Amino acid sequence: MDSVPTFSIENFGCRATDADASALRRSLLASGLMVLAEHTVADFVVLNTCTVTAAADSQARDAIRKIHRANPGARIIVTGCYAQRAPEEIGSLDGVTWVVGNSHQTEIAELLQDFLTEKHSSEGREAQRRKNNFVPLSHLNDDGMSLARGPAKILTGDIFAQTSIQIEPQHEGMEAGRTRPILKIQDGCDNRCSYCVIPFVRGSSRSLPPDVVVEEVRKIVASGAKEIVLSGINLGSYGRDFVPRVALGQVVRRILDETSLEQLRFSSVEPQDVTEDFVALIASSERLARHFHVPLQSGSDKILRGMYRWYRAAHYAERIRRIRSMIPDAAIGADVIVGFPGESDEDFRATYEFIEAVPLTYLHVFSFSSRPGTKAADLGERVDPAVIRDRARALRLLSQRKAAEFRVSQAGRKLRVITLARSGPDWTEALTSNYLKVRIAGRHAANLWCEAEIMADESALGNQLEVSLRK
Repeated sequence: MDSVPTFSIENFGCRATDADASALRRSLLASGLMVLAEHTVADFVVLNTCTVTAAADSQARDAIRKIHRANPGARIIVTGCYAQRAPEEIGSLDGVTWVVGNSHQTEIAELLQDFLTEKHSSEGREAQRRKNNFVPLSHLNDDGMSLARGPAKILTGDIFAQTSIQIEPQHEGMEAGRTRPILKIQDGCDNRCSYCVIPFVRGSSRSLPPDVVVEEVRKIVASGAKEIVLSGINLGSYGRDFVPRVALGQVVRRILDETSLEQLRFSSVEPQDVTEDFVALIASSERLARHFHVPLQSGSDKILRGMYRWYRAAHYAERIRRIRSMIPDAAIGADVIVGFPGESDEDFRATYEFIEAVPLTYLHVFSFSSRPGTKAADLGERVDPAVIRDRARALRLLSQRKAAEFRVSQAGRKLRVITLARSGPDWTEALTSNYLKVRIAGRHAANLWCEAEIMADESALGNQLEVSLRK
């Protein structure tokens, strides 16, 4: 009996690419392949890449080289944003069999099935040739022993021709190790921030129809999920591609009204979409996580102009204070870029002092990375890398301080938490609605609700009050 072809998959990047990787995994399983945890023994290795920074590109290339060394017989398929942006660059790497851009991700399962069908057919012909002591030279590698592969095959297209989400959800159950499944309901971006390459590899903004969103939530809930994270490349622009338009708040209300989902969390939402109505909606329901992630990028108005961000620091501060006023215990995170071309000491000081003054609870700090094809790639006045490292370090320390202050402000509160997959000998990690990681006493399965008292020290064991044993 022929063995079942196997694959492994690795994702790089954001929640949206994570959702794409999950959909790819499900489509390959549905096509009859078997998933393995280790790249070293898989027949096919799928890498879903990110290209938001040069470091992300380098990480993908390093992974390809490492996998090829460990498993030279594997067929490596590289997809995702890096594959869409620079397919020839990836295709030149040893071990890469296919490069498939975001424009054609839905075809990967069919591509592998076609390959397997052709392989079985050619193996039959090859066995007959070997029986006759004849093997065409064109089928041999230099060692004369194995079938030659030839150069990597590239499959990409015009991403702006896409008018719908290419990787549509296929939720048939919760995946192993996934406590809080991600549902991508929006893709692409119509903004043109000067530093960002993502619109050119993701295309225009497009949304999953509301009826599909609601049905997918029902399926995920039926599979046992208690929390779902709604994600998108520019989530707040959800529904603007529909006629008539549908606001993000509208589909959220439908989820609340038409499904039994116990908690809904949002990925990043741009400042312009943090409207009074949106904040009021989250404040209105305990089923919506008290958690906002609102990209800032800089606290300097000069740098914000250079980034082509629509708002200024005062506008952003007003949005954040609105959240804090309406939902006092909300977690509020932000993305910040340091070292944008022309960022002076004064500009950085403005960013630092601004973040210090507004009620943010954590930061994701990024060093500026020049991306080919973006406006910022052509700007002069590059900041010295050592200065960028120092500035990033200072902001990360500030983030740690603000996170600790927020945690102290919540100490002593009794909050509902959901258990995560990580645990130790006598503790289990869990997450609050307002994005606090806690440890509760005892080892428990993931995806259970508990009630716990928050401790000021993250590593301390909270006083576990009640554990729900519902599966």
